[in-house]
Amino acid sequence: MKITSLNDLQEVREQGLALLHPQKIKISVGMATCGLATGAGKVWDALAGEIEKAGLDIALEQTGCMGFCQQEPIVSVQQPKKPRIFLKKMTPDKALELVSSLQNNAVNTEWILAKDESERFLIEDKTVPYDISEAPAVFADIPLCTDIDFYNKQLKIALHNCGYIDPGNICEYIAKGGYTALFKVLHEMTSEQVISEVKRSGLRGRGGAGFPTGVKWESCRKAPGTPRYVICNADEGDPGAYMDRSVLEGDPHSVLEGMVIGAYAIGSHQGYIYVRNEYPLAIKRIRRAIEQAREYGILGENIFGTDFNFSIKINRGGGAFVCGESTSLMASLEGKIGEPRAKYIRSVARGLWDKPSNLNNVETWANVPLIINRGADWYASIGTDRSKGTKIFSLVGKINNTGLVEVPMGVSLREIIDTIGGGVPQGKKFKAVQTGGPSGGCIPERLLDLPVDYEALTEAGSMMGSGGMIVMDEDTCMVDVAKYFLEFLEGESCGKCVPCREGVRRARQVLSRITAGEGNQGDIELLEDLALTLQDGALCALGSSAANPVISTLSYFRDEYEAHIRDKRCPAGVCPDLIEYYIDPEACTGCTLCARKCPNEAIFGEKKQPHRIDTEKCIKCGACIEVCKFGAARKRSEGRK
Repeated sequence: MKITSLNDLQEVREQGLALLHPQKIKISVGMATCGLATGAGKVWDALAGEIEKAGLDIALEQTGCMGFCQQEPIVSVQQPKKPRIFLKKMTPDKALELVSSLQNNAVNTEWILAKDESERFLIEDKTVPYDISEAPAVFADIPLCTDIDFYNKQLKIALHNCGYIDPGNICEYIAKGGYTALFKVLHEMTSEQVISEVKRSGLRGRGGAGFPTGVKWESCRKAPGTPRYVICNADEGDPGAYMDRSVLEGDPHSVLEGMVIGAYAIGSHQGYIYVRNEYPLAIKRIRRAIEQAREYGILGENIFGTDFNFSIKINRGGGAFVCGESTSLMASLEGKIGEPRAKYIRSVARGLWDKPSNLNNVETWANVPLIINRGADWYASIGTDRSKGTKIFSLVGKINNTGLVEVPMGVSLREIIDTIGGGVPQGKKFKAVQTGGPSGGCIPERLLDLPVDYEALTEAGSMMGSGGMIVMDEDTCMVDVAKYFLEFLEGESCGKCVPCREGVRRARQVLSRITAGEGNQGDIELLEDLALTLQDGALCALGSSAANPVISTLSYFRDEYEAHIRDKRCPAGVCPDLIEYYIDPEACTGCTLCARKCPNEAIFGEKKQPHRIDTEKCIKCGACIEVCKFGAARKRSEGRK
């Protein structure tokens, strides 16, 4: 049906509410990429097969990621007159047992991660309690989602629907208040009013530099020339980052709604979503969302019964990191090599096909409908003076609770890492956190109380970037970390400008020499000079920010560089050329397990007698340390002349 009135929208909403809360048991399986990677597809198949086999009237649907990737696959169960419960680390065997237990009106409470006793409708600012009159007494001891450490510091705005709706069903998005902002914009607001509201909210671009979104829209609106284009950057090439992917997989209509609102504001009738081809599920979900939006009259001609027309096309990128940069992305959209151009040519005036173009990333677009519905003052009340709203981070690395985190701007790094993330595993000491992707900086333990906002991270030598957050423990070599990110950036540089093409390569070469124990006096100063050249001379942000990993590690971990160069020693015991594997004879029991697992037969000794490692044959793979049950296999870095 084509939605042309509020009555039509309300009718579809009622259909969606009936799907969200059917008068029967409903099971939802987290089927985002993180869930599928841990076996959610097999859990789904087991549930579907068992429900069909038993002939049960149970609603089974797919949903997106709830953020707590460490506990995937996550399955939620809604039973009439009971709280909604979330089951962690599900398996096909557990799925079969779940269906059986539900027939007996029971659930294994050992699997339960948390519960919800109410439904949050963020757009309308209301909470609707569930009828839990028949909840078993044992459910009283189950914590609410908002009470467990991973969630209680979070404030979900862009992610508020992820894990709670079926991303493949537009009716459920509308049931949660979706597309009411677009209806309001098209029927009640001028383009100038929309832009003013976004400007007053303080929303800044979530893709990197944090440029004020409303100011960008206004500049594009005023630029001469037509047609104008709206672009969604879903390229997301940072190692360890998956914020945009998760939004597209879990709530694609929020992005579409934001884009149509933005198109109305700047006077555009054509939009593009540039998404990397390595995101097949995100592409599938956003393609389905576009088809549904067209079917319901939300894309195409005469949207919501008005004279406004807007269409969206999907462009699949080849995975080049540099195409995350706006002008490179637009060149790629045109079918050209993805290379940046000089910034004095502003893309809001001369962008795609030399026409005015407005580009924002997935997370930025997903915030727009909430700003229109709840108002600029509401959004601006969240965060800090210059960084408003919330930010999504993918929390990965040496952390107990990996996952997707959305927090108000201004929350400290310590709260994210220690409270939400649960700290560093195995009792090891925190060493650094890298924010902002491969071009970000590494922040040490003494700055963990730093508030997370654009200015604070930049002053610390890092940046917000798109939202990657990689935690490192005491076993991390910071020189090796800098080398790793420079290797990545060297491979991803388009090579168009000399400072980036030669500067990144030369810096990587110096770092490689240092980690190989061949560093020289003066290498630190050379790295500093190269970093300044990159900052001052590179054509785009890939090159200029490539200095961050080097500068930040030199600033906070200079002693590690000096140990590598002066003492030929890796304090963290990581760099292969500067470490030696050995077996402590007093701890070795002669069990022979290490000898049997050594891929190069470098370990020898009699059974029940202490073993030894032939250092000439040892390839330093670490297999012996991994399998030794007595802590006898070890490594050391004592330095050499």
